[in-house]
Amino acid sequence: MNYKGGCHCGRVAFEVEADIAKVVECNCSICSKKGHLLAFVPAASVTLHTPESALSTYTFNTHRIRHQFCPVCGIAPFGRGTDRTGNATFAINVRCLEGVDPHALEIQAFDGRSL
Repeated sequence: MNYKGGCHCGRVAFEVEADIAKVVECNCSICSKKGHLLAFVPAASVTLHTPESALSTYTFNTHRIRHQFCPVCGIAPFGRGTDRTGNATFAINVRCLEGVDPHALEIQAFDGRSL
């Protein structure tokens, strides 16, 4: 299914082709504070409609994930990194997708705090 997503003010816009039935709720220090519900997809499944230069990026701890957000409204619709085999991935915050009811999704807990 194709979803449109973005930030609150509309400056960050993207589309993602994915089957989103299950999401990850990570308890790490950033995900828990922001309330992210994440769907992990290959980078090729995401089309950015906003130039990467218009995004702000935050990294912490191992600096392996680039948490990207809108510099105007502060909303973080996705993070970027690689999977265990080195493939580029996006961690989509499904709360930033149009037409997705987070309460209808299966939520899988992930203990990112202990890593």
